[in-house]
Amino acid sequence: MNEAFLSFRDVWLAYSPQLLAQGQFAVEAIDLEVKQGEFIAIVGPSGCGKSTFMKLATGLKPPSKGRIMVDGQAVQGPLKISGMAFQAPSLLPWRKTIDNVLLPLEIVEPHRSRFRQEKERYESKALALLDAVGLKAYAHKYPWQLSGGMQQRVSICRALIHEPKMLLLDEPFGALDAFTREDLWCILRDLWSDQRFNVILVTHDLRESVFLADTVYVMRQSPGRFVAKRSIDLPRPRDLEMTYSAHFSELVHELRTQIGAVRTVSPA
Repeated sequence: MNEAFLSFRDVWLAYSPQLLAQGQFAVEAIDLEVKQGEFIAIVGPSGCGKSTFMKLATGLKPPSKGRIMVDGQAVQGPLKISGMAFQAPSLLPWRKTIDNVLLPLEIVEPHRSRFRQEKERYESKALALLDAVGLKAYAHKYPWQLSGGMQQRVSICRALIHEPKMLLLDEPFGALDAFTREDLWCILRDLWSDQRFNVILVTHDLRESVFLADTVYVMRQSPGRFVAKRSIDLPRPRDLEMTYSAHFSELVHELRTQIGAVRTVSPA
């Protein structure tokens, strides 16, 4: 019952056999355990290996050393139980909103084989997701008819349409204005609260990490490794008013101090 959903055991990654032979690693000595339904955030300076960690967690990159387990299984290739969203929504411009959301079901098995027979049910699922993020009325609009914030909401719906057990978000709100970003924090908070999938959020926004996550990990660079872990002891559900509280500010300041410290450490 207490078995970790995601487990890294002394994971190292070099991007080529030559770099491995030279002992040059992109990330090293990664150890962590993530509980079922936990929301974690990863913060750190640019180039510290946050996105590399995401590739390892989804099976897009095999580790050079160590072992990764997801949902009780060793990761040996790309995972079908994960969904991903990035800073750029990457919506297909010739497809309407609902068709962009449905795209994973058209290309990933077992949904691909039964897409025609199940299309009506799949469309109902897509509309329910769009309704949850306030975009049901835009289901038949094209990406160019949507704002940046709307496009990012569509991207998150697309990542969730196949009901993944793990959602990976790589700087998903980084290109948005502050008001839109905070709106999307709340939308993501509500989706996670309702469905309790695991989330790995990579972000440079420390306020975002504290508002959303159960646990925040700090990475250093050259090579990337975790140097701090902070449990976020703020009560849930969290509202934006909480971001003005003294304890919220203390948590953000603590993380900023830790990142400042790793910036000043010279690579070994």
